[in-house]
Amino acid sequence: MTVPNIALPDGTSIPQLGFGVFQVPPEDTAATVVQAFEAGYRHIDTAQMYGNEAGVGEAIRTSGLARDELYVTTKLNNSFHRPDDARREIDASLERLGLDQVDLFLIHWPLPTQYDGDFVQTWRALIEAQEAGKTRSIGVSNFQPAHLDRIVEETGVVPAVNQVEVHPFFTNEDVRAANQRHGVLTEAWSPIAKGKVMDDDTIGEIASLVGRTPAQVTLRWHVQRGDIVFPKSMNPDRMRQNFEIFDFELEPTHMSAIDDLDRGEEGRTGPNPDTFDWIP
Repeated sequence: MTVPNIALPDGTSIPQLGFGVFQVPPEDTAATVVQAFEAGYRHIDTAQMYGNEAGVGEAIRTSGLARDELYVTTKLNNSFHRPDDARREIDASLERLGLDQVDLFLIHWPLPTQYDGDFVQTWRALIEAQEAGKTRSIGVSNFQPAHLDRIVEETGVVPAVNQVEVHPFFTNEDVRAANQRHGVLTEAWSPIAKGKVMDDDTIGEIASLVGRTPAQVTLRWHVQRGDIVFPKSMNPDRMRQNFEIFDFELEPTHMSAIDDLDRGEEGRTGPNPDTFDWIP
C-alpha cells in the first residue's frame, strides 16, 4: 500500500501518514519503530520531550532502509527556546538520532506566557538551522492563529506544517483555517482522541457499514480532509490496521456525520496553547 506524499510550501514533500512515538518508552522505542517499518511506515514523528530520539536513531540504523526512504521529524523541547539553547539542542537531536539532517524540525509549543512571549526568536533559530542544512524543513506545533500570524509577519518565513490537536471531537477549525490562509499544512496529533473514537456510536456505525475499525474510519476522515496524521500504537496488529487506510473511501455523508461530532473547546484532550506554560 502506497502512502501519498503531500507537497510542502518550501518545495519538499511529506508522507501523509506517519508513525508517532509519543509515550513509547525509550527502552522500547527501537523495537517498536522497527515493527512500524515492517508494517510499511516510512515517516517517524518524535520529539526531544519524548526522550526517545536515540531509540528512533537505533531503529533507523538497524532497519537496513536507505536514509532517503525515510522521513524523520523531531521537535524542540520547551526548555530550549532561547536562541543559543535552541542551536545547541538542534545539534544534540541530530547526535541522538545519528543523522546529519532531519527532514522536519518543529517548535513543540509556542509558550506565549514564557520567555517574555518571544517565540519569534526561537523561530529564527530554526530558520538558521534550515539555512545551515541541519533540517530540510521547519515548522511549528500547537501554534494558534495569532502565533502563526506573528512569526510570518516578523520573519517572512512560513512554517511548512503546524502540528496541532485535531480529531472528530475537536476539529480545531480556526487553526486549520489559519494554516490554510498561510499555505501551512495541518498535522493532526491525538488523531483518534486517545482512543475515545472507539466508543462513539456514529463512528462505530460507519465502521460497520464500510467493514473497517473505528480507528481506520477516523484516520481515513483525517486523510480525506487533507491533514497529515501519525497514529501511535505498540501493538503490531493495530500498527498494520492503522496503515491500511488508503484502499477505501468515506462517503460525503459519512464525512459530514463525523464533522458534526465536534464539541469545540470542550472536546480538547490536551492543554490550550494560549495558556500552556510547562517548562521541564
